[in-house]
Amino acid sequence: MESAAEQESVVEQAYEDARSKSNIRIAVAAGGVGTMLEQFDFAIYGLAAALVFPKVFFPEADPLAGSLMSFAGFAVGFFARPFGGVLFSHFGEKFGRKWVLVTTLIIMGLATFAIGLVPNYGTIGIMAPILLFAMRLFQGLGAGAEQSGSSTLLTETVRPGTRGRLSSTVMAGAAGGTVLGTLVFAMLQWFMTEEDFLAWGWRIVFIFSIVITIGAWFVRRHLVESPVFVELQESTADLKKEAAPLKLAVKFGWKRILQTAVMNWGPNTNSYTVQTFFVTFVTTGVLLSGTDELFPRSTITDIQLIGAVIGMISAFAWGFLSDKFGRKPIYLLIAGVGALLPFVCFNLLETGVVWLVALAVGLGYIFAAYGNVGVQTSYFPELFGTRYRYAGVTLAREASALVGGGIAPLVCSWLLLQFGTWIPLAIYMAFTMLCTFLATIWVPETVDRDLSLSNDAKTGEARTALQE
Repeated sequence: MESAAEQESVVEQAYEDARSKSNIRIAVAAGGVGTMLEQFDFAIYGLAAALVFPKVFFPEADPLAGSLMSFAGFAVGFFARPFGGVLFSHFGEKFGRKWVLVTTLIIMGLATFAIGLVPNYGTIGIMAPILLFAMRLFQGLGAGAEQSGSSTLLTETVRPGTRGRLSSTVMAGAAGGTVLGTLVFAMLQWFMTEEDFLAWGWRIVFIFSIVITIGAWFVRRHLVESPVFVELQESTADLKKEAAPLKLAVKFGWKRILQTAVMNWGPNTNSYTVQTFFVTFVTTGVLLSGTDELFPRSTITDIQLIGAVIGMISAFAWGFLSDKFGRKPIYLLIAGVGALLPFVCFNLLETGVVWLVALAVGLGYIFAAYGNVGVQTSYFPELFGTRYRYAGVTLAREASALVGGGIAPLVCSWLLLQFGTWIPLAIYMAFTMLCTFLATIWVPETVDRDLSLSNDAKTGEARTALQE
């Protein structure tokens, strides 16, 4: 049994090790590369669902119906995410953040690799989409605790005053995954005929994911555990026998979880609409008028690539601004703009003019896709107390992802199919962002809050750590 002095010494050493320059670099890289893999997986699946899967796995359906079924597979991954989040956040609270981040990485990487090996419909019939959906299920299970774990570990590790910008690298990494996935897709389309790309070229993108998996694993295995978790371990007699973190989160933090889930609903819905459905909207012909595609499919892929690069920069910029001006005002600003943006973007997309479509996608990436999420990575962990922080953030994010981004492309495809106009889509997207704006009003400012506190954030605790 350790004495109080020994426990204090262990905790001090943990903070010293975790906040060394070398470990901060590793932590930033581990968070960024891991979420890069996750978003690479999701980005290439989203692009393939719009451009490839309707013809490869649902060849007998008309174009929009095929997209609808492909996006149903996209939604399957999001249905699995809450289950993966619950499972792995439990272990994250019991055994540490690092253990989870290594495990989920391997699951995601292997599932994405396997998608590249699934035979097409013409080869094995109905088993082809079934296997595709099964691999998508494993992708979702692995991704369920990935971003929450990365943002929690980074926020708990870095020094006050830098949390916003350093934690935002998790989402900058996610944007990097979109860049990489879109770039590989674009390069293949540049140098291959459409027939070859649909026949076998798209598989290269999924198989390539194993390279990122190995690289991310190599970085994460050298990661130091969160010092806040070490402090919790030392202050709790037997952490592994304590009540389940999920149970504690639901019992004591349900209100904060609900608030945070709504705060994520709008950004998550709008993010995946921009990253996936915008492609379908352009490539299936505006207003389902029966016209041919507005321009080659490779063009919208190129535009998405540029948008993702913009997203990388904007995620970091919003995190940096939240350090300077506070999490809450920046979050409200982005959500407010996001509630109006869908009407602007769809008007621009409808024109079919390449530079206006590019403008719509760029605005979408700056605000909808990587605006609020650049602030979330520090804001959400700061909102929760120590004992169930990982579980609370994960429950909130994944529950909202299920009813947000998980079904957003599916809902948008259905609305477009039913009404033949983009107006219901814009109303749907704007409504989710308006809910996010209203939910944010009711939560406190948290910038640089003391993360060793066991209670959830309260008004007036901002900047506590810097004032001591």
